[in-house]
Amino acid sequence: MVWNPVVYNKFKNERFSPFRDLVNLVQTKPGIAIIDLGCGTGELTKKLAEHMPDATVLGIDSSKEMLQETRAFAGEGLAFECCTIEEKIDSGKTWDLVFSHAAIQWLANHAALLPRLISLLNKGGQLAIQIPSNHDHFTHTLLHDTASSEPFCKALNGWTRFSPVLATEAYAKIFFDCGSTDMTVYEKVYPHVLKNAHALYEWVSGTAMIPYMERLPLNLRQSFTDAYQKRLAEKYTGSPVFYPFKRIIMAASF
Repeated sequence: MVWNPVVYNKFKNERFSPFRDLVNLVQTKPGIAIIDLGCGTGELTKKLAEHMPDATVLGIDSSKEMLQETRAFAGEGLAFECCTIEEKIDSGKTWDLVFSHAAIQWLANHAALLPRLISLLNKGGQLAIQIPSNHDHFTHTLLHDTASSEPFCKALNGWTRFSPVLATEAYAKIFFDCGSTDMTVYEKVYPHVLKNAHALYEWVSGTAMIPYMERLPLNLRQSFTDAYQKRLAEKYTGSPVFYPFKRIIMAASF
């Protein structure tokens, strides 16, 4: 997917809060090897590296646009690489900490994916993941509804995005089945206060809307966003807008 770092970073502070919660679950050990799956601009990967003394940290992302921003953060044991998470899983390499902040929600079949991520760990290693679980919120169901209406449904061949995110207890069961010796899994609501319905649209346009924009023909993209914004404005008429964003925070040792 083509990401826009400028749009994404408009809500940087809101996206940092769950990162801090996830880092608080990470076991601080000196000199370990860390991989950050879906590092984005690299700013948070840098903060992760600063949290772990003398660690060797690799951030990976498939977005060349986002990785251009990582130049400001690379160095002193911190490097970045353009590749997919799937490619890194198949590489045969292992790490002491596998970390991922808001990335694996883009990958399918989490019941099969999580054991593969655990296989990236050295013995005694830790997996730490944060994923949005807001797919049942109006902002996301409206994307589905808009895409299911014409002329968009025909242009998309009936496609709408299905969220692969599981229930919190399902992730805990996967960790147990894979031999976790210690785990923390919880869902948390992050209360975001946005200026108005347009700000809510800007949030969605930087993440959940991207797959729809990529699949729609150029001549329908503006119509799609207009239809989406119209429904948002009808739903959220006041200012400010309260946006309760749910995320799953999990960490497990093996």
